[in-house]
Amino acid sequence: MTQNETDWRAVDFFCGAGGLTSGLIAAGIQVLAGIDVDASCQETYEANNSGAVFLERDLSSYAPVQLESDLRLHRRDDRLIFAGCAPCQFWSLIRTNREKSEKTKNLILEFQKFVEYFEPGYVVVENVPGISSKPDSPMSKFIGALEGFGYDVASGTTDMSLYGVPQRRRRFTLLASRVSSASLPLPRGGSRTVRDVLGVENGFGPLEPGAIDESDPLHSAAGLSKLNQERLKMTPKDGGDRSTWQNRPGYQLACYSTEEKKFYDTYGRMWWDRQSPTITTKFFSISNGRFAHPEEDRAISLREGAALQTFSRDYKFFGNGMASIARMIGNAVPPDFAKIIGEHIKSLAEDE
Repeated sequence: MTQNETDWRAVDFFCGAGGLTSGLIAAGIQVLAGIDVDASCQETYEANNSGAVFLERDLSSYAPVQLESDLRLHRRDDRLIFAGCAPCQFWSLIRTNREKSEKTKNLILEFQKFVEYFEPGYVVVENVPGISSKPDSPMSKFIGALEGFGYDVASGTTDMSLYGVPQRRRRFTLLASRVSSASLPLPRGGSRTVRDVLGVENGFGPLEPGAIDESDPLHSAAGLSKLNQERLKMTPKDGGDRSTWQNRPGYQLACYSTEEKKFYDTYGRMWWDRQSPTITTKFFSISNGRFAHPEEDRAISLREGAALQTFSRDYKFFGNGMASIARMIGNAVPPDFAKIIGEHIKSLAEDE
């Protein structure tokens, strides 16, 4: 089904590189636009999501009537979906720099004004679990507002590994409907592991640290110092960690010298037959988690991280260096999960 053959339409707020948009399109939903304040995402978004335009907008100064004009939207469209996956670092349960994310912590309430004005048939939100569990979070206000607008709301923490995403990725998921009962989709897609996605059998050729695969420039790995290369060579294959070398003279990490039994994921390898850890914005660095390849002495490549996020192998990423592309990949909603959400919304409408 092409985008022009469906009467389902969507707008992807905080769209980033387009993971959610890509999944909704795969579900047969016409995505009209992705909205984001980060202009660096535009080339990636539009190169991969034909028919969807990128609107560089700051929701704090962008009014619903402007969106109405930009996209010629109709209010109370029963087959219109608004997805609002706002930046969520402030509410993460993982230790992060709260000062850097302070100004974006309540963006979900900026999204709320668009829901109130347009009253779309369906609303989707994906965020970190902490946004629903912390007492000062804006999510409870947002849910209360949705219910006040007449929406039936279903929400909860989703383990995406139960939906075919080959990583341990837990996210708060909300689906609200103005025209039907709401529910979250049941797990489907199977339990996939790193072995199902990475490795030579899946088209990922061997790679040295700092090297780029000529057949796919995104299959590139960060460089490593000589010391870190030696550390990885001493780290057992398939799930090994730094415990094998942490007490050897010259190899111990000063930051962990008093915490020998903590943070073993750092500098650790992934396991072949388990899901990967959550793909974060720093997945290209072995010092930021268990992001070393299960077998090769390097961090996983950008393309491997994208594959673990379920982006298709031909998804193109454009950015100013490895860190900017990794940020797009790590922040994305996995397209395979987004497709399941889109299909579930359509099934809810059919049941009415």
